[in-house]
Amino acid sequence: MDFLWSLFEPFVLMIQKGVEFIHGILESSAGIESYGLSIIILTIVLKMVMYPLTVKQIKSMKAMQELQPEMKRLQQTYQGDPQRLQAEMAKLYKDKGVNPLSGCLPMLVQMPILMAIYYALRDTTYQGGNPAFLWMPTLSEPDPYYILPILSMASTFLVQQQTTADNNNQQMKMMMYIMPLFIGWMSMNFAAGLVLYWVTMNIVQIGQQWWMFRNEEAPKNAAKESKKKDKKGRKG
Repeated sequence: MDFLWSLFEPFVLMIQKGVEFIHGILESSAGIESYGLSIIILTIVLKMVMYPLTVKQIKSMKAMQELQPEMKRLQQTYQGDPQRLQAEMAKLYKDKGVNPLSGCLPMLVQMPILMAIYYALRDTTYQGGNPAFLWMPTLSEPDPYYILPILSMASTFLVQQQTTADNNNQQMKMMMYIMPLFIGWMSMNFAAGLVLYWVTMNIVQIGQQWWMFRNEEAPKNAAKESKKKDKKGRKG
């Protein structure tokens, strides 16, 4: 048992007991014996509980992305004057109502839970027997058909696409492709139960992020439609 497992052991045991508890409820109340469904339900519950932290983290991250052009301009203008640069950066944050540290606290709060889920689903013994789910013969081993790794890659890409404010930033565009590929590659070697959690978490987060930014998308879509109509009118 490694050091990190022992560090997060209380959270790990809590997650494992949570999976067993939901499995027991499904089996006794609905006659459904499915560890896969238990993991999906637990993931949805955890994502809903952590939703306020997710909102704070995502909005802070997106606000910082939107400030990147201004920050680069200030860095170029005051590259020889660190004190002035720091003062101008602080003024920019204040004017835009952005706290560069506000996205860190939610992540720090969520890290123990995320690490616990990793160890819990990686090492769980599934007390009810062989945890087969859908096309997978067991959730204790990697998906033999690589369907979950593909889904993990695609869902990670969609999550990043939603939160990328500047699609013209080359570094962000590279990360938008590199990170999903990396996650997909790792998922090929992880227990299917852990990858099922990741895919479910991403799907829930896509829905949550849509809900967060739904009021922002409506004006953008209206503007796009207006531009299309103007172009058609000019052609006509």
